[in-house]
Amino acid sequence: MAVTWEDIKEGDMLPELHKKPGLTQMVKFAAGNWDFNPLHHDFKYFACEYLGSVLVQGHFRYAVLGELVQTWLGHNQGGQIKKIFCEHRGMDFPEADILCKGTIEKKYEENGEKLADLTIWTENKEGKKNSPGRATVVFS
Repeated sequence: MAVTWEDIKEGDMLPELHKKPGLTQMVKFAAGNWDFNPLHHDFKYFACEYLGSVLVQGHFRYAVLGELVQTWLGHNQGGQIKKIFCEHRGMDFPEADILCKGTIEKKYEENGEKLADLTIWTENKEGKKNSPGRATVVFS
């Protein structure tokens, strides 16, 4: 069921989204984004040898934050993302848990639109926020 502007309030949490990207998913994501940096697929790349693993792409975390918001909105049934961004901090590794979270910071009307500003982020299993960000959504 899609969320409605009338039902939300500041401080509400979005339903969490759990991801655990495997190497195959990461390679498919890299192909779809033309991101063939060996840091994300080649375990023999010098940086990966040093780290002991390849790394999940920062843009993957950005994409799953978009999925978090779109899922909460009911895949455009309740509204749409007007703007979204996140920062890439820290490292995530394949087969490791990534938890996507969000909260409603502000609910308001502007220029005839019903809007909400969200704080969104990903967390690793230690609870570190590796991709803090923000989104603004407009409700139908």
